Amino acid sequence: MMKYKKISLGLLLTVIVSFAFSFTDPGDDLLSKLVDQLDKWRAEYPQEKVYLHLDKPYYAVGDDIWFKAYVTIGSRHRLSAFSEILNVDLIDENDSVKRSLKLPLTSGLANGDFALPDTMQEGNYRIRAYTNWMRNAGDAYFFDKTIAIVNVISNTIFTKTDYTYSNQNGKQKINAVINYTDPNGAPYAGNEVSYRVELHGKTVFKGKGITNDKGNLDAAFINPTPNLAATGHITTHIKLIDKKVVTKVVPIKAVSNKTDVQFFPESGNLVNGVDSKVAFKAVGADGLGVDIKGNIIDDQNHVVTAFSSTHLGMGVFNLTPESGKAYKAHVVYADGSESNFDLPKAMDNAYVLAIDNSADDALTIKVLPGTGLLHSASSAQGIVLVAQSGGEICYASKSAGNSKMFRAVVPKSKFPSGIVQFTLFSAAGEPLNERLVFIQNPDRLKLNVSADKQNYSPRDKVTISLNAKNKANNPIVGSFSASVIDLSKVPVDETAEESIFSNILLTADLKGYIEKPGYYFANESAKTRADLDVLMLTQGYRRFEWKQVINDTFPPIVYQPEKTLQITGHLKTFGGKPVPNGKVTLFTTAGGTFILDTVADAQGKFTFNNLIFRDSIKFVVQARTAKDRKNLDITLDNIAPQPVGKNKNAPDIEVNINDGRSAYLQNSKKLYNEQVKYGIGNHTIVLKEVVVKDTRTTAVKHSSNLNGAGNADQVLTYKDIESMGPNLSNILQGRLVGVIFRGGVPYSTRGFNRPMQIIVDGVYMESDQLDNVSVPDIASIEVLRSIGNTAIYGSRGGNGVIVITTKRGDEGAVYNRYAPGVVTYSPKGYYKAREFYSPKYDDPKVNAKMQDLRSTIYWAPNVVTDKDGNASLSFFNADGKGTYRIVIEGISADGDLGRQVYTYKVE
Repeated sequence: MMKYKKISLGLLLTVIVSFAFSFTDPGDDLLSKLVDQLDKWRAEYPQEKVYLHLDKPYYAVGDDIWFKAYVTIGSRHRLSAFSEILNVDLIDENDSVKRSLKLPLTSGLANGDFALPDTMQEGNYRIRAYTNWMRNAGDAYFFDKTIAIVNVISNTIFTKTDYTYSNQNGKQKINAVINYTDPNGAPYAGNEVSYRVELHGKTVFKGKGITNDKGNLDAAFINPTPNLAATGHITTHIKLIDKKVVTKVVPIKAVSNKTDVQFFPESGNLVNGVDSKVAFKAVGADGLGVDIKGNIIDDQNHVVTAFSSTHLGMGVFNLTPESGKAYKAHVVYADGSESNFDLPKAMDNAYVLAIDNSADDALTIKVLPGTGLLHSASSAQGIVLVAQSGGEICYASKSAGNSKMFRAVVPKSKFPSGIVQFTLFSAAGEPLNERLVFIQNPDRLKLNVSADKQNYSPRDKVTISLNAKNKANNPIVGSFSASVIDLSKVPVDETAEESIFSNILLTADLKGYIEKPGYYFANESAKTRADLDVLMLTQGYRRFEWKQVINDTFPPIVYQPEKTLQITGHLKTFGGKPVPNGKVTLFTTAGGTFILDTVADAQGKFTFNNLIFRDSIKFVVQARTAKDRKNLDITLDNIAPQPVGKNKNAPDIEVNINDGRSAYLQNSKKLYNEQVKYGIGNHTIVLKEVVVKDTRTTAVKHSSNLNGAGNADQVLTYKDIESMGPNLSNILQGRLVGVIFRGGVPYSTRGFNRPMQIIVDGVYMESDQLDNVSVPDIASIEVLRSIGNTAIYGSRGGNGVIVITTKRGDEGAVYNRYAPGVVTYSPKGYYKAREFYSPKYDDPKVNAKMQDLRSTIYWAPNVVTDKDGNASLSFFNADGKGTYRIVIEGISADGDLGRQVYTYKVE
């Protein structure tokens, strides 16, 4: 377990006093206990965060998603050496993991990629990243980003949907108008459409209709549930002229147009007689902010103050409640409709913890008691204020004697950048008030990016220089990633763009959805800082509960930090008793023979540590007793994968994912055609988007077939080969069309010069190893012989490919027993990241005739500055003219974050 050096209490507890209030030495029993307990929590529960820098904000099928991972730990955001393995998942809009990677972390850094096959469905996907250790705190703090993936390659029908809402017999009616057009915008008129509405996974309505002359279908339904936050989708089947049926799925983000307005008094309570800030947040049923305005009215119907939202439905006003009065908010929406909301009831015996964060260099803190406390004769024994960030106490103070109020001015330099939690305690240690403050210190890395020329032409060589310095203007050694995109093809909304700042400093510490977090960091100003302070007043924070920390009731640690890949288990008799000192052998024949031996301990436990193996490899574990007997049971320790919960960023789901992306769609189509023309890229020959009811796809659910599951010349499932003997080549002889076997080696009748390529769970095997595959393990066999199916494999598939998919459970790595003392095991292995291809136009071997239509011009995940803070990168422009955008992000060894955006023209 990682331990942190304990900081002395005297260094932590500081106060700067204004006015005539005095303070005693804060090192009393309560403060000492708070410091000790928080120090213990921080040591036993170090906080890791993950940020992924992606090469661009959205993608198309056929693209590659490139990313760099930064894993930090603690309040100072230093790169983590705690965990050494990172999990990254690509999740579809049905909350199903489509691809999962396990990446080795080196000093908290890793890079990887996802290839998006041409057979993918368009839609809203998620990229999720986390370490095993982070699972202890729950998935609310994982990196989780929603991205749109469009399909212009095989997509012949584009939809655009508008929702309106009304009431019918007291129930919510949803009116969806779905517009169908071809890629050129021409409507599909007079086409028959059937549709099914699902909410929270249950079908609530079925209907059918015919598109009008504009290609519109009216699909109306009633929400049968009382849940106004229900979400789901409409699955439509449109029949074309040739009677082919195409399926389109449209998300349902909301089932009403109801707006919820909540009010958040600063630090928790409205207090009679105390002037307080009251923040508010107006959120539509789709989870997005809604602009409002209105008045605060007392119970005498007098207007006390006016208010209006300043950003994404959020705003703030001041209110001094009076005893005996009640208040309500009269809200006016953008469409002119109105609502009334009761404000929280004001209290007498409570405090207001007021913090002014508007100054550049200091916080002004005031603790003010209500009228009941101010005039109380009871001994209050003082109050204690503590501020912590990431488990590190940055500030603490205690009022003198029985004083019930104080004011302090504290330099922001005492706090790290990011979220600071201020908590006011009674003398008995009871948390009374809480206030979050976001600190934006001038401690970011100074990244100077420059180009070697002012103007460029298409296919010119570009050299970019990077110089990195810290806030003291000293050069730093840091790790960075750089992405270059063509803005004419990939327009970017900077306010919606996540960054290393918005993630590590903000969203990684907050539960719940944050709308457009990049807005607060893209172009910082007094307004963005004020808006960010309102966000702090409205957003919850639950990294830990103070009562748990104080009472030493820490939650149990279930997940340990992963250091290496390992295979562990226990040897037992068939009666369940441990088998001590058993001999255990681990071996595999994939990529050559690999054998390791170990001996179980006195409890029968065995461990193979420090393993390095690729994803989807299969091992055999064989064990014998100390007396060389095989009658024992091997139980392997599986780590269940993280379940997929609901998308916490569901408001980011786009109903019309093609909107505003016409340039990107057109370019993606041209790029695909150009690559197919010259035989470049991993592309299949894609038919028109047609729904074909075929069980092959589901039968080979986990297939590694690059053409897509079931897209083969012949498919056999386990049902076709079960109970037919142990030798696979004998079973398949005569059953595979156009394949013959010589000495157990398969050859395609299309070419006898070389054997067929064998691929088992994505791992390339030698052709003479076919009979080493255990027949009971096999889920499916796909035979690829035609050029349309083998082309994607290049030269390795020239003589045909046999793709074997083994049985596995969606619950994680599985193992199967076939005999006493023997199991097979398919654990998740390391993914080897691919290298980004960038053409070099000064090389005569490069095809100069092929159009260069790349949207991601360059991706460099491992840019490291030297001792002078310098680094450089070189690449060649594509054919596109316009503005190219470079984003460089990274971190120094001291945990200082950096980001710089640089643009240049290609004319």
